[in-house]
Amino acid sequence: MKELKKEKKFSWSLFQAVPLVGIVRNVGFEDFKQVLNIAQQAGLTTLEVTMNTLDAESLIQYANELLGTEMNIGVGTVCTMQDLERSLAAGAQFVVTPIISEEVIKTCVAKGVPVFPGAYTPTEIYKAWSWGAKVIKVFPCTTLGSSYIKDLAGPLSQIKLLPTGGVDLSNMEEFKKAGSAGFGMGGALFNSEYIKSKNWEALAQHIESYILKTKTLYTDEN
Repeated sequence: MKELKKEKKFSWSLFQAVPLVGIVRNVGFEDFKQVLNIAQQAGLTTLEVTMNTLDAESLIQYANELLGTEMNIGVGTVCTMQDLERSLAAGAQFVVTPIISEEVIKTCVAKGVPVFPGAYTPTEIYKAWSWGAKVIKVFPCTTLGSSYIKDLAGPLSQIKLLPTGGVDLSNMEEFKKAGSAGFGMGGALFNSEYIKSKNWEALAQHIESYILKTKTLYTDEN
């Protein structure tokens, strides 16, 4: 009798175990293989490949086929319905956008695909949430930082906020205290110098430090 394959869908329990979305952008296929393996071994559970990465669909398909039941494999920088259709066809399990597109958000919700829309103002954030998004990517957080998340979390306490841009090891705790439901990180997590120099050992230690910090913050009851 043939063994049934596990369905490769987004797992909220995997995300909640390590609420950190690792964002891969502009990484070549061979380096991506190394990065994916290191990230998975380090304990990262949710990984996003941006659509403006060369051959993004192949990277998503590869990651999904290899680790799609052990990690959430998704797509980022989705701005149009064409982007969405291409990424879902490649096997993306969740969708991240840098903007709010009502059509993209509502299509994802209708298909049962988690979508983390990028929004900035309270109005944008509330709109994206009202259209069915369970987590809102607050982007960019580089300038206003954790204080902005705290300001938002007051009146919008029912909405899960995922700050992206400007988050790193030095301020993760501040963002958590401000009300973040997790973090989105690209270059801070996937150090480009380590990848360029193929210093995989250093990259592994670097990612592990972020995973440990995230776990500590989100399992600490105090």
